[in-house]
Amino acid sequence: MSDTNDGLAFLPLGGTGEIGMNLNLYRLGSTWLAIDCGIGFSGNDTPEAEILMPDPVFIVERKADLAGLVITHAHEDHLGAVAHLWPRLGCPIYATPFAASVLRRKLGEAHLTQQVKIHVIAPGGAFNVGPFDLRFIPVTHSVPEAQAVVLRTPHGIIVHTGDWKFDPQPMVGPPTDVAAFEALGDEGVLAMVCDSTNVMTQGPSASEFDVRRSMTDLIGSLSGRIAVTCFASNVARIETIAKAAQAAGRSVVIVGRSLRNLDVSARECGYLADVPPFLSEQEANSLPDDEVVMIITGSQGEPRSALSRIASDSHPNISLGEGDTVIYSSRMIPGNEQAVMQVQDNLTRRGVRVLTDRDHLVHVSGHATGGDVRRLFDLVRPRFAVPVHGEWRHLTANAAIAREKGVLPILLEDGDILNLAPGAVEVVDTAPTGRLVLDGGRLLPMNGGVLAARRRMLFNGIVMGSFAVDDEGYLIGDPKVSAPGLLDPEDPETSRLTEEFGNALDEIPDELRRDDNTFREAAKTALRRALGRKLQKRPLVDVHLLRV
Repeated sequence: MSDTNDGLAFLPLGGTGEIGMNLNLYRLGSTWLAIDCGIGFSGNDTPEAEILMPDPVFIVERKADLAGLVITHAHEDHLGAVAHLWPRLGCPIYATPFAASVLRRKLGEAHLTQQVKIHVIAPGGAFNVGPFDLRFIPVTHSVPEAQAVVLRTPHGIIVHTGDWKFDPQPMVGPPTDVAAFEALGDEGVLAMVCDSTNVMTQGPSASEFDVRRSMTDLIGSLSGRIAVTCFASNVARIETIAKAAQAAGRSVVIVGRSLRNLDVSARECGYLADVPPFLSEQEANSLPDDEVVMIITGSQGEPRSALSRIASDSHPNISLGEGDTVIYSSRMIPGNEQAVMQVQDNLTRRGVRVLTDRDHLVHVSGHATGGDVRRLFDLVRPRFAVPVHGEWRHLTANAAIAREKGVLPILLEDGDILNLAPGAVEVVDTAPTGRLVLDGGRLLPMNGGVLAARRRMLFNGIVMGSFAVDDEGYLIGDPKVSAPGLLDPEDPETSRLTEEFGNALDEIPDELRRDDNTFREAAKTALRRALGRKLQKRPLVDVHLLRV
């Protein structure tokens, strides 16, 4: 597909067929616009990685035509990759005050604050990015200032919902602007790109107001230390917990770096104004057990999170035990089940009572239910629907609702380039896609050599052979073989392997011994031959050659 025509196109590079890693592109003429740039967390299928993000190679090759990046809200799966990918994108960023505050802290940690231009747009504000005529529509979500984006183009109006729900009493921030969506429907909408995460839940969304009432009753009924874990960015939930603690005569302690950062951003933007300053974790131990509620990070079982360390009794300041209660005020993200259950099991082993949304109304989703989506289709009445942000089963459920409402759904895979105008609305091309892994300070391709080797080592182990040779390439002394994760040093099989490796080295032809690289490859083959089939695995094999 040419990038220079006068048409309108949509391209998801992340977020279709999976939850997280949202990166969406729109093209108007030859100019591109990005909406959101998020991370995802690894699950059981990617144990070799922890933080994932979409590979932006397609738009990086067109960065001269990238007018800007719009952030819909301050969740990690929508802005968490900005600090890592912005050096490749190099474009201005547009965000509401709260999202901009959160983003500045991330950019500061990456030493990019002075390089990145952030345009702060008021919730509900109108603005232009290159040829794109844009407007925010406030929507309710589990973070302040979530916005849908309206793209007004010569070819028609596109509504990009971002993450949203209907909640008449969201407790923090305004409810979703129903009138604005209805007015767009009256004007005529070409396509709606819609969040699908919670669409399989029937009926209307539950309200944060109901959680506040339930949480107040629950905390008031408990004795001992109370800890509540939730998503740090859910300012309404943090306020709910704080007010429930106040009603019970308890002080509130926050535990975890991300909570401290979000507390600063929230208060900086005028939220939590009537909530007293939170106490630090160091102050928690000076309070009687019945006078404290702790808000703690780690609801998804993250191994280095505060709650995981508390559960394993390795946190430097906080401990929980017999008579204490931990409340999970969050949902379990698919893929994190094993990690969450491990933390809950560790807590229970220590005598802690664990309560979840199966026991009490302590959490409601910030995403639209099937009932919400039906109502939004009735308001907006688009000609086409493009489900995004969800696993494939969520996308197809969203598409089914669209058909039910007389809207033509179009299901996309990451990388599909959807022509929206002129002509037929259809997939016309495919862009290269992939996933990058944050490995320390590096970004590595998920399908690259480093991660492939790590996967192989993880499942099949590694065998290292070391040997010294003289100038002519003949073995000096005995070689050494180590196979961590496969064989113990005292295992008889290790001795057999070492002996057979030495014999195989002696059989390498003289002409292969002169060049070190050639010799190493021959030695690897010799080591593989010595391994034989006894291990019934294909470990990663490497050798260390020392020429004396």
